[in-house]
Amino acid sequence: MREIYPLEFTPVFQGYIWGGRRLATLFGRQLPDGIVAESWEISGHAKAATSVVGGRWHGKSLPEVLDALGEALVGTDASDCLARGRFPLLVKLLDAHRDLSVQVHPDDAYAAVHDGGELGKTEMWYVLYADPGSELIYGLAQGVTSATLAEALQRGAVETQLHRLPIHAGDLFYIPAGTVHALLAGAVVVEIQQNSDATYRLYDWGRVGDDGRPRPLHVDKALEVIDWAMVTPCPIKPSLLEEGAGYRRWLLTDDPRVTVEKLELDLGAEWHGVCDGSTFQIVGCIAGDARLAWAGEPQPLPSISWRLLPAALGAYTLRAQAPSVLLRAYVQACPS
Repeated sequence: MREIYPLEFTPVFQGYIWGGRRLATLFGRQLPDGIVAESWEISGHAKAATSVVGGRWHGKSLPEVLDALGEALVGTDASDCLARGRFPLLVKLLDAHRDLSVQVHPDDAYAAVHDGGELGKTEMWYVLYADPGSELIYGLAQGVTSATLAEALQRGAVETQLHRLPIHAGDLFYIPAGTVHALLAGAVVVEIQQNSDATYRLYDWGRVGDDGRPRPLHVDKALEVIDWAMVTPCPIKPSLLEEGAGYRRWLLTDDPRVTVEKLELDLGAEWHGVCDGSTFQIVGCIAGDARLAWAGEPQPLPSISWRLLPAALGAYTLRAQAPSVLLRAYVQACPS
C-alpha cells in the first residue's frame, strides 16, 4: 500500500471546565456527552495523539507515522523537531463557553529547561465564530511593568493590567511565546500552535476545578517569561501573496515555527500546490466545500476538516465545490 498520501485523523476531545457544545451546534460534530472545550484535530503530542483514518497508516498515531517516515513526513525544514522525535505543529478547535484563564506560554529555550524538554508555544488564532460583543485579552495595557502586574495579582485586580479587544468571525491573532492572553466567553477559534502543552496560568477568575479547589496558578514562571514589549498589540492584517483566476492567497503569520496562510477560492476555482520535501503542509477547509486532488483519488475536504500532506507528497490541487476558505500551515527552516 502507498506510504505517502494525504493523512486524515480522528480528533481527540478535551473536556475542560470552560468548554461547551458549539462544535456540535455550529459544525455538526459528533461529540461525547458533556462539556467539550477543545478538539485536537491533528496532534502528535503525548497527551493526546491523533490517529490516522484510512490507508496504509490507518489506526496509527501521528508519532508512530513520524517514527516510520521521518523526513519524508515533516521535511528538511523541520530537522530540529525530527531530531527530538516531535511533530512540529498541533491544530485545535476551541469552544469558549466560559472565559479561559489568563495565561502565557514559554519559548523553546525556557520550556526545554523548565518543562521537561517541551517545545515552546507560539500560536495563532483564527476566529470562526463570536457572539456579539465578544472580546479577548491580548497583551498588556499601557504602562504595565513586572512590579505593577505582581502587585495587581496580589490584590486580585489583574484586569486593570490587561489589554482587551473586541473580536469578530474572521479575525486573526498571532500569539508569540511570552504574550499574555485569554480567549473569553462567546468565541470559537482555530488554534494552530507549536506542538506543546506548556501553559502558565496567571489568573483564573477565582473559580474552582471539578475537585472543588482552585486550579493551580504558575505566577512565578509566568512573570519570568512574559514579553513586556507586547503592549496593546493589534490583530493580524493579512498580506496578499498571490491572486489568480478565482483565488487569492494571503499570508497570516510568517513565524518559521508556525507559518499560516489563508486561501480563498471562488466556486470552481483551483489552486495548485506542491510538497517539495522541504516541509509538510496542513490544509484545512474552514468554510465552504473543497476537494483535494493528488496522484491518488481525489478526497473531499468539507468544512471543517483537515489533511496533513507529507513533505514528500509532491504536487496537489485544491478545487472549490462551493466558495471556500482554507488555511495552510507549515514550518520554515529557522535562521541560524
